[in-house]
Amino acid sequence: MIYLKIKRLIDIILSAIALIILSPIFLILIIAIKLDTPGPVLFKQKRVGIHKTHFNILKFRTMRIDTPNDKPTHLLENPEQWITKTGKFLRKTSLDELPQIINIFRGQMSIIGPRPALWNQYDLIAERDKYGANDVPAGLTGWAQINGRDELEIELKAKLDGEYAQKISFIMDLRCFFGTIFSVLRSDGVLEGGTGAKAKNKDDE
Repeated sequence: MIYLKIKRLIDIILSAIALIILSPIFLILIIAIKLDTPGPVLFKQKRVGIHKTHFNILKFRTMRIDTPNDKPTHLLENPEQWITKTGKFLRKTSLDELPQIINIFRGQMSIIGPRPALWNQYDLIAERDKYGANDVPAGLTGWAQINGRDELEIELKAKLDGEYAQKISFIMDLRCFFGTIFSVLRSDGVLEGGTGAKAKNKDDE
């Protein structure tokens, strides 16, 4: 697909520019994390990329170093107890995702695409297979992120990822990009322990 080659070129150019422009913010956040709690600045975790290949995603560390690894936040008992003070701010503003610009520059991710699943999120990976969502580059943000994010149940999230895979284009990427900006400003869909929370809240009403 020709657009995938164009998309990769856009990713390289924009990620390189972003790394240069955002370097002062990176430095400030690195200092804040180091002053908050002991441990590394970056958090690495095995994720699933295009065609179900594995890579290590990079994030600013937002949780204590004794937090159980390779486990989605929503499956942790009382996830709030594991999140650091700086981590709460980083998660709310999505600044913890900034190091993924490095993943994008390396070609492991794209700016826009389905959010990479954990290697052991077999249910999500299987659902995405039904819609061809595993056959496009994983992204920093995507169609599902601007349509519910953490509030979405796995089935709906995979369906939205599949919708993106079917409609992938420059226009679709622009919609996701600008939609993400508005979602971040409103902190839409950010719920700790929140996968499927939208449906659960409906059940509770």
